[in-house]
Amino acid sequence: KENPHPTQNLRFSDKYGWVGSGWTGGSVCGCVCTPLPPCLDGAYIRIGPNPQYFPRGPYHLFDGDGMLHALTISRARPPTLCSRYVRTHKYLTERAAGGPLIPNVFSAFNRIGLANTNLAFFAGRLFALWEADLPYAIRLTESGDVETIGRHDFDGKLGVSMTAHPKVDHRTGETFAFRYGRAPPFLTYFRFDADGGKKPDVPISSLSRPPFLHDFAITEKYALFVETQIGMDVWRSVFRGGSPLRSDPNKVSRIGVIPRYAADGSEMRWFHVAGFNPVHVLNAWDEEDGHRVGMLVPNVTSVDRALERFDLTHAQVEKVRVDLDTGMVYRVPVSTRNVEFGSVNPCYVGRKNRFVYAGIGDPTPKISGVVKLDVGDEMAGWTRMFGPGCFGGEPFFVAKDPGSSEADEDDGYLVTYVHNEINGESRFLVMDTQSPELEIVAAVRLPRRVPYGFHGLFVRESDLRRASGP
Repeated sequence: KENPHPTQNLRFSDKYGWVGSGWTGGSVCGCVCTPLPPCLDGAYIRIGPNPQYFPRGPYHLFDGDGMLHALTISRARPPTLCSRYVRTHKYLTERAAGGPLIPNVFSAFNRIGLANTNLAFFAGRLFALWEADLPYAIRLTESGDVETIGRHDFDGKLGVSMTAHPKVDHRTGETFAFRYGRAPPFLTYFRFDADGGKKPDVPISSLSRPPFLHDFAITEKYALFVETQIGMDVWRSVFRGGSPLRSDPNKVSRIGVIPRYAADGSEMRWFHVAGFNPVHVLNAWDEEDGHRVGMLVPNVTSVDRALERFDLTHAQVEKVRVDLDTGMVYRVPVSTRNVEFGSVNPCYVGRKNRFVYAGIGDPTPKISGVVKLDVGDEMAGWTRMFGPGCFGGEPFFVAKDPGSSEADEDDGYLVTYVHNEINGESRFLVMDTQSPELEIVAAVRLPRRVPYGFHGLFVRESDLRRASGP
């Protein structure tokens, strides 16, 4: 069965969804081609949309209920794959009703959460995230099963929602986040201390209309936001239905820079930059001169198609510098290749990094390979294609020695799931990031298909134990 995507270019078919309820238990995986690296002691988890019931009416890829695909790796036993729904309020309500009640969540942005976008580990907990709802705390059991603990509001201090892309500073233990919405203030910035204590909201009133702010970045001194040509047309959504997101070709994009520890939204400064429409931000940093901040983004060059015609979307990585004294914005293309779903070494979040890892769109949202980009002076690149009929997801970097302060930035592995559409096999791949061809050094054959999804992360065993506590 297929349910047409609103624009007919994406279809609800077996390569995107869904993994039936009978396939969701933990299963021991097949052969491991070579021994897995010792640093992979924990779990790789990817999240994505997987409708619990066949949807009514138009279906958007963003609408599916959040499902976690967790590969638990232990030195004591074979790898185990578990696929479980995040038991959100929406999921439980529809399960009790025995069918779908809300036909198109994405079009409504109505805070009936899907928890289908991203995962983050902070404040000693593992969270499944969706930007129009509160985080859902989850945990992995010793057997590798996935359990939903429930919505988490940080002792009532977190409002109605939080971004799906919080930024964790691994040096200080702090986490930075925001929320946006359809009513003023359209943007609110906030942070959590190393113990998970939420600090006061910083409402930002310098936006005149509802934005679409999916991601942002931090440096040691600042937080950076991008107000793109994509915004929310609330009244059109109310009276005509469908997605509230609209592009405005006459709008000039802006980069907002606010002090990292700002106490008031009036400290936000905006810098205009034409044709700048990133959905994700790879990283940001403070330049040594103290007067500029840098940022790496996959800039979407076809903004009018960015959210509806994925197959026609093109994004190319740019290095951007903002001069805080003169207001000038400088942009340099790093790669013209169509890449998205990028990441950096997590220990370099907010610091100047040299390497970026990203998925190659072929076309987006299908990822046919991964690329490693040197964004320093050399501007070099290395590629690993998955092969004919094989498509994967966002690559995640895992350091070989996470406790070493002397390790090279790229001394580690890229991990991701890859599905072969020809023979139906799914695999977990491990690639050496320092090899010239991003050599596959280990692969695990998975017991069932893992649908194409969104974001993921690797959580070490010690952190999994922390997240399983009370």
